[in-house]
Amino acid sequence: MPELSLRDIDQIRNDIRKQDIIFSHLLDELIDHVCCDVEYEMQTGLSFHEAYLMVKEKMGSRRMKEIQEETLYAVDTKYRQMKKTMKISAIAGTIMLGFASLFKIMHWPGAGALMTLGAISLAFVFIPSALVVLWKETRSGKRLFLYISAFLAGMLFIVGAAFKVQHWTGAGVVLLMATFCGNFLFIPSLLVIKLRDQEKRSKRAVYILGAAALICYITGLFLKIQHWPGSGSLLLCGIIIIFLVVFPWYTWITWKNESNVSAQFIFMVIGSLAVMVPSALLNLNLQRSYEAGYFVHQQQQQAMYNYEFNRGQSFLLNHKDSASVPLLMEIQSRTNELLKVINGIEADMIAESEGEHGVPAVISQQILQKESGPEIQFGLLIRPFDTRAVGDFLLPGCSTRNMLNDGLKGYADYLSGLTGGSEPGRFEKLLDPSVFLPADASDGTSITLMSGLHSLALLKNTILTVESIAFSTVSAH
Repeated sequence: MPELSLRDIDQIRNDIRKQDIIFSHLLDELIDHVCCDVEYEMQTGLSFHEAYLMVKEKMGSRRMKEIQEETLYAVDTKYRQMKKTMKISAIAGTIMLGFASLFKIMHWPGAGALMTLGAISLAFVFIPSALVVLWKETRSGKRLFLYISAFLAGMLFIVGAAFKVQHWTGAGVVLLMATFCGNFLFIPSLLVIKLRDQEKRSKRAVYILGAAALICYITGLFLKIQHWPGSGSLLLCGIIIIFLVVFPWYTWITWKNESNVSAQFIFMVIGSLAVMVPSALLNLNLQRSYEAGYFVHQQQQQAMYNYEFNRGQSFLLNHKDSASVPLLMEIQSRTNELLKVINGIEADMIAESEGEHGVPAVISQQILQKESGPEIQFGLLIRPFDTRAVGDFLLPGCSTRNMLNDGLKGYADYLSGLTGGSEPGRFEKLLDPSVFLPADASDGTSITLMSGLHSLALLKNTILTVESIAFSTVSAH
């Protein structure tokens, strides 16, 4: 029977140690088992390398780790509990997030609760238990920082995404922390480990280029989620480098001598497509489909405005022979003056958001003049989620907000005088600006243009409703 040389045994021992086998007795048994299998295959006339390759193919790339996991599961109660917790929380969290996405799309109740529970299950149960399980399976001090940074980045990303979907404050900060952990902790530590592997020296250039492209891609994705400029260029650059340079290069180096298509290669292709397709969709500006959900609310407010405007016109037409016509016309004139002030604020906000810093844009296409007044074309807005305009025009203390407050108070006081004060403070309560706009200067630091325009649309519709009440009250006297 052929016998292995000491050099052959050392090669087998080194290969098995790289599988992170932490039990010394299990390591010795696995080495002995593999050596016996190799010697058995060599009886057929195969060389050591041929026989060893055949044994590795029979065992599979994960068989030794599976043996260790089974051993740990049998002898370590804490590992067994953590393993169960990890599996249950992963399944439960994924299912809840899946149903939360469905409920969110269909606008069904309960989406927020499912989203929150799913994020908590994955971020605060699955990830910590997975970290404990991974540590127990490897006991690798060199990779501990890699594991912690990876799980920290994943935890922050899950929490940040949940906050972003729920429109909670702090989402941007949490996502920024996740991006920082991924770009400056996880990817560099992974790159260092890969560069230290002496057997993969031919792949060092691929690893460095891939790490740079991945940092570029993650940064672009974060900017895209936050609707910040520069996201498209970074996403496009990262995708081009990863999928047109790094991926083909790595594939050629890794599998150039393989005669069969490996399962790892198939999974790599599928995983790459899972990353590339959503990124390409984002970069093709299909964000407009996402924005269209916000446009629906604006269009509904515009339809309500047109209805209230036409109702006021009809009321005046039906009472043209009434003795109260001069007073009704005066009410309409004051209403139009107040609406003109709000329309001007809307135009200024859009011009600032569409233009560069300090240089308002020309917005002749974004606002159409119709019989009922200016009508915003939301689909033509370039930066509908810009946050500068609200801070400059609608926060307490700014000149336009003060002008709007004075206009609303004067209008309310005028109507209260006409109705004889039968319900003191009624119009002041209906036209209270703090109901529609930020009540504190710190509240508007992250309010988007769309939210600001929606608040002003609600205010305009309320003004028309108040006008209708005043019309009815005055004509009844």
